[in-house]
Amino acid sequence: METLTLRQVRRFLRPRDANSHKGQNGKVLVIGGCEKFTGAPALAAMAALASLRSGTDLCTVAAPQKAAWVISTYSPDLIAEKLPGKGFSERHLRRLLELQKNADATLIGPGMGREKKPMALARQFAAKSKGAMVVDADALFACAGMKFKMPAIITPHAHEFLEFTAIKIEGKKLGEKIKIVEKSARKHNCTILLKGRVDIISDGAATFINSTGNAGMSVGGTGDVLAGLCAGFSALGATPVNAAAAAAFVNGKIGDGLFKKMGYSFIASDFIGQIPKWIKKILQ
Repeated sequence: METLTLRQVRRFLRPRDANSHKGQNGKVLVIGGCEKFTGAPALAAMAALASLRSGTDLCTVAAPQKAAWVISTYSPDLIAEKLPGKGFSERHLRRLLELQKNADATLIGPGMGREKKPMALARQFAAKSKGAMVVDADALFACAGMKFKMPAIITPHAHEFLEFTAIKIEGKKLGEKIKIVEKSARKHNCTILLKGRVDIISDGAATFINSTGNAGMSVGGTGDVLAGLCAGFSALGATPVNAAAAAAFVNGKIGDGLFKKMGYSFIASDFIGQIPKWIKKILQ
């Protein structure tokens, strides 16, 4: 077990090749957003923008048609894939798997909704996924108990961890939490980023703890930024456990900086513009 520091995180991320061209520095696919909830497209867009600000070249957000139109208004830098219909369903599986072939990492879950059809789609997609994948938010509930065929990153807080593993971790001492997370990561063939006052990140072999961050980060949307960073760093070539560790560290550092300036009045969208500063610090 290691405590994350800036020096460690520098080992996890590689500098950009000066001779590279568009698309060679990471492509991310975000699957999320729905028509039913007005904030859902914003959550998907937030995650997508975070992945772009992590240093990747391209990000596509796949969402039901009306939600995709809303997502496209958040930034001209996002590519919106407009799926037919009002919500996600299993009829979209084939198209999403095709889109994944052109992505270096996929994030599924932000603002997706927990109705029966999107949940069925999320579980089927996760089961058939053949690339680097981050499972967050609503998709965590859809994939409860799953053993992933390809190594994945999951990003639960204590309640989502309970839903995914059927293990209550809240209230336990840090040492006990670490053992549970390590064992669960091995069982489910994934990297777990357990969010909390102290984050625990483990793939069952390597384990990190992260103490950056503060209570203000309980505001809605910061988890979507974190998931977007996980996807971005994965797309840039970091291993799942290193991508998750770097994302937790950067997200927490940004939160701490915002707290110094704004107290507890910051919101998730404030994070996006601060990501480049920390990427620059890491790659210096």
